[in-house]
Amino acid sequence: MCRMLFRYTCSRGQFFAIFIFQIMPGRGKKRSRESEGSTNGESKRHKIGHCSHRCEEGVVLVLGEGDVGQLGLGEDVLERSRPTLLSSLDEKIIQVVCGGMHTVCVTAKGEIITFGCNDEGSLGRDTSEEGSEMLPGKVPLGAKVVQVSAGDSHTAALTDDGRLYIWGNFRDSNGSIGLTSGGIQKEPVEVLHNETIVKVTSGGDHLVCLTDKGEIYTWGCAEQGQLGRVAECFTSRGGRKGLSFILTPAKVKCRRRKTVFSDVWAGQFATYAQESSTGEVFSWGLNNYFQLGFSDMQNRFVPERVGSFSGKKWLKLDGGQHHTVAMDTNGKVYTLGRSEYGRLGLGENVKTEKTEPTVVPGVPEDCMDIAAGQSVSFALTKSGAVYGWGMGTSQQLGIGNDDDDAWIPTKMGGKQLENRSVIMVSSGGQHTVLLAKDKQTS
Repeated sequence: MCRMLFRYTCSRGQFFAIFIFQIMPGRGKKRSRESEGSTNGESKRHKIGHCSHRCEEGVVLVLGEGDVGQLGLGEDVLERSRPTLLSSLDEKIIQVVCGGMHTVCVTAKGEIITFGCNDEGSLGRDTSEEGSEMLPGKVPLGAKVVQVSAGDSHTAALTDDGRLYIWGNFRDSNGSIGLTSGGIQKEPVEVLHNETIVKVTSGGDHLVCLTDKGEIYTWGCAEQGQLGRVAECFTSRGGRKGLSFILTPAKVKCRRRKTVFSDVWAGQFATYAQESSTGEVFSWGLNNYFQLGFSDMQNRFVPERVGSFSGKKWLKLDGGQHHTVAMDTNGKVYTLGRSEYGRLGLGENVKTEKTEPTVVPGVPEDCMDIAAGQSVSFALTKSGAVYGWGMGTSQQLGIGNDDDDAWIPTKMGGKQLENRSVIMVSSGGQHTVLLAKDKQTS
């Protein structure tokens, strides 16, 4: 075909047509690959898997403050100091996640249920009926979800074939910036269409996702360096590059080499990643209380290997506002960062920051999960018990009716836990959600 067109090239217009033709084959071939094996033009995708995906079923227990419906107990319940069964949720749940003031659940069927504050679209569903945001309701996504994450005012959902949907809003120190370049999104929108995502995690106002190729994409607020790909001069709303620069998902690159990552986690203003081949931890973002593991209190704007995390194999990290909780493959729990209000769990005599992971001695047995809220920390033991420590004013520790801070790990109690084992814990701004199952009886 090229030779035939060349035979008729006798004017500038026809030469221009040849130029267009030479560009188009690459684009046409891409469309052909994307539509292969599909009748509707969509990419042929395969089922994904990651160690963070859950399948164990349980019931939902909630505690803490519920003034905007984040407990899902209705308009009349504003607080719970002990875990309370969310009885209106009669479906089996496989994942629970707390946002700043909302809660997200994934059912065994892969459906999403949300409740809580919906001022900026974080619930992803219509709540125009008065009080509907304070009770569980389904998000009309139309795809099977295997994992969700939530930030202060946004939610993300990952489908079983690696598609990513997001809704809500990001904010920075000056207010709303939108979730995408199109602004606030009150219904789910798909992003990163040409990538297969295997994990998504949320900071307070940024999103981080891991692809099947071991690459990391970030977008959202960049002010503290949490995106890991934006120079300091552009962190304020993208600088001269504009908001689209930080609100469009883009790849994070390491300085010296092509690094393949196996896992990612996020704190309120920070991001952590694990290198696949070595298990080394990289981090970037806010480091004003040494929460990244560096001893210089300098924010990081690009990924940097954290020397203080070397020497151990890490299974999970989670970050609060100014502290980090980590768990190694042996089930030992560590904390670092700011010590106020007991969030490190190291005792009332420890009132200085920790610059490197420090083992929490008060957890009596090996753990299988950890979680961090704004100023609280949790450890979930292999026997299904939950230990919490940190700020007590929001009742989200579940250790009693007083507002005292817990400076050492304290076992969560309550009637709803007497015959149940907890299998997952998540904590938000002022509330905590548990996923639990009935204990085995002989």
